Amino acid sequence: MSIHVPVRSKFAPNGSRSITYCFSFSLIPGCGMFTFLSSTIAAISGLLMGYELGLISGALLQLSSILMLSCKQQEIVVSSILIGALLASLTGGFLIDRFGRRIAIIVASSLFVLGSLILIPSASYGILIVGRITIGISISLSSIATCVYIAEIAPQHRRGLLVSLNELMIVTGFLFAYISNYVFASVSQGWKYMFGLAMPLGALQAVAMYFLPPSPRFLVMKGNEEAASKVLGRLRATSDTAEELIAIKSSLKDEHQYGFLDLFRSKDNMRARMLIGLTLAFFVQTTGQPNILFYASTVLKSVGFQSNEAASLASTGVGVVKVVSTIPAISFVDQVGSKTFLCIGSSLMAVSLVTMGLVNFNLHMNFTNICRSQSLEDSVFHGSGNLTASNDSLRNQFGSMTSQDGISLNTLKKSKMAKTEEQNRTVLEGDMISTGSQMRSNIKTETVEVPLLLKWISLASLLVYVAAFSIGLGPMTWLLLSEIFPGGIRGRAIALTSSMNWGINLLISLTFLTVTDLIGLPWVCFIYTVMSLASLAFVIMFIPETKGCSLEQISMELAKQKYVKNTTCWISQRREKLAPIELPKREHWEPMWPSQEN
Repeated sequence: MSIHVPVRSKFAPNGSRSITYCFSFSLIPGCGMFTFLSSTIAAISGLLMGYELGLISGALLQLSSILMLSCKQQEIVVSSILIGALLASLTGGFLIDRFGRRIAIIVASSLFVLGSLILIPSASYGILIVGRITIGISISLSSIATCVYIAEIAPQHRRGLLVSLNELMIVTGFLFAYISNYVFASVSQGWKYMFGLAMPLGALQAVAMYFLPPSPRFLVMKGNEEAASKVLGRLRATSDTAEELIAIKSSLKDEHQYGFLDLFRSKDNMRARMLIGLTLAFFVQTTGQPNILFYASTVLKSVGFQSNEAASLASTGVGVVKVVSTIPAISFVDQVGSKTFLCIGSSLMAVSLVTMGLVNFNLHMNFTNICRSQSLEDSVFHGSGNLTASNDSLRNQFGSMTSQDGISLNTLKKSKMAKTEEQNRTVLEGDMISTGSQMRSNIKTETVEVPLLLKWISLASLLVYVAAFSIGLGPMTWLLLSEIFPGGIRGRAIALTSSMNWGINLLISLTFLTVTDLIGLPWVCFIYTVMSLASLAFVIMFIPETKGCSLEQISMELAKQKYVKNTTCWISQRREKLAPIELPKREHWEPMWPSQEN
């Protein structure tokens, strides 16, 4: 089924610019082409976000050697983007509600270009951190603004699909990042190409967003009802927008009284809504998915994919699975409902994590310190001069050992070119015996062969885990956050939940390798299993089903006191109380294009 959208001139009757070419769009029934186009351009923010978050794992392979980064410095480089994101989330809500969602996206895209320009020529650790923080500010601001913007321009019966389009863009960005990592891994200064590849897309989004309309709800908030009516006409492809405009005005009239502190008060259940949003953001991070994406190659190496090439290809497979599994979620969310997808996703995550943990108990490759292992491996092939700063004691010990034998480090570095890899590994391992059994065991750990069956079961469990997140907590969390808060403070509310999201992400990313070193990968999987089950229980007990309802209807129902006391009752009775209002549609078709006279 398609909605008719009459053809419009490139210039509006009043002479103002308009880039709208409206026509029937049958791929998404009930959604005009201009609305879909506006949502897609805004969702480019998700593509940039996913690309930058997934990119660093590959770029760091080169940067750690060039800049001689210690283990802690590498963790800070990975997490610096989260520091910027956390800072932006604390103020992003005010900027979005004050200056508008569209302007915020334009500013975020411009900051993305600026951050990329800082990173490309970066030749020092400090500049690298500054560039990553700038990128973090950009993706945090854009992620908040994009969800709100799309939710406010989308028709109610297609809001779930269009808002979830942002999540599809995020996982697509991760896939592009993994592909970029693999393509430029062996290229000299390939990290510069990785950082610069998405810069033109950020510039393109900033320009394109300039020509898109502001959110009609934001225009009503600012008292510009005439402009809001025109924007609704363009988005809905009809001049009859009075009913929807009245609903928006009525809703915002009541919501305008809300202030930021009301988010923490019992008034209209705002505190309960805030707790729902914060808890969802908490489970997004504590179920472990972000760490799987940040350290995908590390985790895959720990389960038997020992070469860099094999781990990179397997990481690309993770990206493909995320994209493929996100598509059905966003396609059917308006029919199935976000709550159902959340329940299915959390259940599958728990099952796959238990399987992964049990399999890893039978492996003898649970890494203890990935930085130390990589440094030792580098010393085998490149000489001790390439040992990272975190291994100074090892470097000194290795240097004194070779000096006593009358062999200088330079001599060793030259002689290794005349030997095979196996000879070098044998010589080094033989010499290392005198330095202690712990060092010897670290090297031998890398040579343990993992049973083929266990390796593939572990990979399959990992892929199911990734797919489950991509149909559940991944897209549905941000859809719900864009729905449950009043429009007057929606930007600030989502910014606050985003702060929780980025803050916990930062904490977990800075401690993931340390925690894994202390308790082992299997127990990390079991902890994530418990959190997945907890998220399932929370969704069943407290998350409402919002499919088919307008933002005004959702906010009005959530304001009722009995919602907190009996969520299940509200869910069962919602369809009688909140019959979705269908906006009028034209019954007659008109030509999609003018008659072809030329």
